[in-house]
Amino acid sequence: MIPRSVAPRLRTLDRPALLMNLPLSLSADQPNNILMQQMSDAERLIDHGKALQQFVELYHFLAQHAVIYLLPSVPKRQDQSYVANLGIVLPHLVDETVVVSRFRSPPRIDEARIGIDFFNLMHFRVHHPPASGADEDALYFEGEADLKHLRSDIYIGAYGQRTSLNALTWLSQSFGMKIIPYRITDEYLYHLDCCLLVIDTENVVLCRDRTEDTTLRAIERQCNIIDASVENVRSGLTNSLIIGHHLLCDSPISEIGRTHDYYDSEKAKIARLEEICVQHGLELHIFNLSEFMKSGAALSCLTMRLNHVRG
Repeated sequence: MIPRSVAPRLRTLDRPALLMNLPLSLSADQPNNILMQQMSDAERLIDHGKALQQFVELYHFLAQHAVIYLLPSVPKRQDQSYVANLGIVLPHLVDETVVVSRFRSPPRIDEARIGIDFFNLMHFRVHHPPASGADEDALYFEGEADLKHLRSDIYIGAYGQRTSLNALTWLSQSFGMKIIPYRITDEYLYHLDCCLLVIDTENVVLCRDRTEDTTLRAIERQCNIIDASVENVRSGLTNSLIIGHHLLCDSPISEIGRTHDYYDSEKAKIARLEEICVQHGLELHIFNLSEFMKSGAALSCLTMRLNHVRG
């Protein structure tokens, strides 16, 4: 084995490095969130050819601006493409360290083993929340989707649906992190990336109406808050990805008519994103990921940062 001291270091790259996974095993057979539960079996049926085409269009754009690693696809892992939930690389540590998730959702539990094997091959220092006998004591954690780095050792971490509060405590104590806890209060916003988008070290987008007052005040002490409406965040506004001066978000607006139930909210989301991009010198790019919406997923779900170079 190559000693970690001489192993390649992704943080020395001059551009972002991202993890993705081809949607070869993608399905929506097991509805494990409220959006999926409100769809019929027919509405959740994945068109695999279309899903692959949509994925490749996103991949091609990202490959121009980042180094992309592809996690090997494993059969019967319906959500494996949503690598944002697989773990998080901790940028405040000197050694390249990753915490691989302990999933609460039954279809995803076996993904942790795949992630641990992959990151060991990449010579990361790999950690995994310890198991516990009782469910109420278990340290459930769903990676970058529920934990966002702001700057230095300061993070914002969600709890209440997929990640447990004691997991945030374990992370803080184990890795010397300061985590602002963010309780999820809206069942349609089941991860932190459904509620919050970090623009840069001084600015975040979040929905004030879905943020508890104590959490709001704690975040305000650290950075400027750009408000987004409940309609905006439920439409996936904060499920965006920022690479360099590019802001990427998904929308099915290109394939739905003006009478569609989602049309007005998608139009409003894009308009709000355009305002944010103008204010922060970002260029907006919209991708159609309608096949992934059948899993209740959005663009930010499809990538995991392997370093934190802005690009």
